Amino acid sequence: MDKRQHLLLLFLFLISLFASSTANAQSGARRILLDTDVDIDDVFALLYLLKQNPSLIDLQAVTINANSWSDVGHSVNLIYDVLHMMGRDDIRVGVGGEGGITSNGSIVSDVGGYLPLIEQGMTTAGYCRYRQAIPILSGGRLDINTFYGLRRALLPQVFHSGIPITVVPLDATNTIPINEDFFEEFRQRQATYEAQFCFQSLKMARDTWFDDEFYMSYFMWDSFMAGVAVSTLKNGKRGGEENDFAEMEFINVTVVTSNKPYGVNDGSNPFFDMRRLAGFLLRPGSLHSGHVQNGIRDPFCLRNGGSGNGICEDGYTEEVSRPGGVRVLVAQKAKPNKNKNSKLDREFFVSFLDDLNQPRQSGRFNFTTQFPCFKETIYKPNLGNPRRGKPLIFDMDMSAGDFISLFYLLKIPAEIIDLRGIMITANGWATAATIDVVYDVLHMMGRDDVFVGLGSVVPLGRPNYSCDRVKFIPHGAGGHLDADTLFGLARDLPRSPRRYTAENSVKFGGPRDTDNPRLRQPRAMEVWDQVNAEVGQKITVLTSGPLTTLASIIRDDKNATKKIQDIYIVGGHVVDGGEERGNVFSVPENKHSEFNFFLDPDAAKIVIESMADVTLVPLGVQRMVNAFPLMLERLAEEPRSTAEMAFTVNLLSTMDRLRRANSRYRNVDMFLGEVIGAAILAGDPTVGVVLETVSVKVMTGGDQNKDGMLKRESVNGRPVKVVKSVDPKGYHRHVARTLGDNRQSAVIASFDEQRRIWSKRPCKS
Repeated sequence: MDKRQHLLLLFLFLISLFASSTANAQSGARRILLDTDVDIDDVFALLYLLKQNPSLIDLQAVTINANSWSDVGHSVNLIYDVLHMMGRDDIRVGVGGEGGITSNGSIVSDVGGYLPLIEQGMTTAGYCRYRQAIPILSGGRLDINTFYGLRRALLPQVFHSGIPITVVPLDATNTIPINEDFFEEFRQRQATYEAQFCFQSLKMARDTWFDDEFYMSYFMWDSFMAGVAVSTLKNGKRGGEENDFAEMEFINVTVVTSNKPYGVNDGSNPFFDMRRLAGFLLRPGSLHSGHVQNGIRDPFCLRNGGSGNGICEDGYTEEVSRPGGVRVLVAQKAKPNKNKNSKLDREFFVSFLDDLNQPRQSGRFNFTTQFPCFKETIYKPNLGNPRRGKPLIFDMDMSAGDFISLFYLLKIPAEIIDLRGIMITANGWATAATIDVVYDVLHMMGRDDVFVGLGSVVPLGRPNYSCDRVKFIPHGAGGHLDADTLFGLARDLPRSPRRYTAENSVKFGGPRDTDNPRLRQPRAMEVWDQVNAEVGQKITVLTSGPLTTLASIIRDDKNATKKIQDIYIVGGHVVDGGEERGNVFSVPENKHSEFNFFLDPDAAKIVIESMADVTLVPLGVQRMVNAFPLMLERLAEEPRSTAEMAFTVNLLSTMDRLRRANSRYRNVDMFLGEVIGAAILAGDPTVGVVLETVSVKVMTGGDQNKDGMLKRESVNGRPVKVVKSVDPKGYHRHVARTLGDNRQSAVIASFDEQRRIWSKRPCKS
């Protein structure tokens, strides 16, 4: 939840301190575990802890809660990179867990940190009841997942209760705001790589802040928490209330988890409503038994129709004298600087800058100094002057299947398919920050000329914080974690000089010009306009995800359908009385929808009913070719091998191994079927495509048990071409031969090859 506003007001950042009996007796080191949601100030806190004398403060592990400001796949890689920079690959990093909480309230041992406790069931898919307050794009998860684009620009890359509690509440961190004097002092003091990274991150946060009140709105938050924790541990022998940076006090507190009137079941409280016994043995009528806020626009919580302040207090903490409170040590406010002549007005500011800039335990390198011969290179194809083929825009949601399709499309001869642009639809299987993996694949294949634009992040017509459909995609196994990391293999790809960046300008809607606005990330509509302006002919569009971005373009560009030659849609499941189920496995009641249509049925309806020439590649056809063993067998038989084939084999083998070993991965074969759309588009006769014309209608209306269904409708339906069947053997043979073809192959095979080039002396000019 928004740290500046609500949820877990008092427990802004909870740090578990392992000390006493197991500490090293000789050194007196206090062992510490950092539990983090990997926001910017959290990384400041991590670096501050790493700069402490390990004989006194010994950071043992980092655990990640991915239900707030960051997404798990990106945040875990960021932590690995920071630890690698600091020479601390020995520190363990924990994330997620595929356990859950049973209906009777029992907590499975490996419960994950993907969802708040109140939303956690026996799956990692779930609602964003509180996370809705966090923006998805600028100023929110996209910027934090990428650290405004600085993670890949600066950080090197891994080849890799009963505990006393000290609470540092929002009240206390709000007494140590970032001010202009601290900012300017920080600008002058960047003697280490970690100081440089922290300052540039802070500066980008300031430059992209949504209003002109950064210095009144941004506080030291979790880095101050780390300072208070360190001081408390160091001063432990002098009493818990002795702290160098904050005034401390022991008080009794409890966390308010619901709202008055208590004991009235209204369907909002999963701990009590529709239960014979309350979850976690909670007492009926207690402060946990009332209404639970369902979102930032929950009518119960709003006064005067939403024009006044909210009245809900769940997630807040209050001091209590009655039984049920817990005695904790609470930071009250930041202490002023003892040096009255210093421009730094808080004692912690002095410690933070001093420790961050000390040479001891400093970062070994950043990304550009990690390799002595580092050089950014842009690769563009030399296609000669062949007759360019069908100009194509690929609209992808960055699932694993989409990346195999991208490799395939880049291998098709340019006189057949001319891939000009990619539009990213980020309300599907991967989060928006995975756009960096798209840049890496293009760089690997020598296609840094292809335009890449960021499209929709929520379904059509939904608020920017909505998760009413993407909540059905798991956060853990087989879901966002694996999509965002490409099943852990994304880091094997060569690193592109192109990347997402928060750089922006007033011209393109930014609050102010940043230092390098020319580097800004284009939007999907810009890619659409640019490709149309360059090719001078009609465009073919291939979609392999929710249809939100394409529907938005059709809606906003009144001439869009006149600019489109064909639309190939990988998605939909035509229902004609048969019993074959759809693939929305997380909604068992929805028997006949396909995920891409289910994730945004309104967008699917707009595209299907547009005047464009639509070819549908439905779920049934995808299932004809999604057998891992057959595809892997055919790839193994291919006598020729390329870097892109090797990567594809590694990815498919990993997915197949996980699918066979763990039931959580039983649905990943659906990603393999997505590649058939690209093969049908390419038109190779060995694929054996059989088409039929069918009048169809997309079911919409908000019923998650029916939305996205595609019915044959002879009277009110829209005629579209539907792929009825393909030849699986011909298809597998064709894909294997295409990926193994040495033409239009990778120009740089992997990050390992990049590393060798950048490390080999003498450096090539």
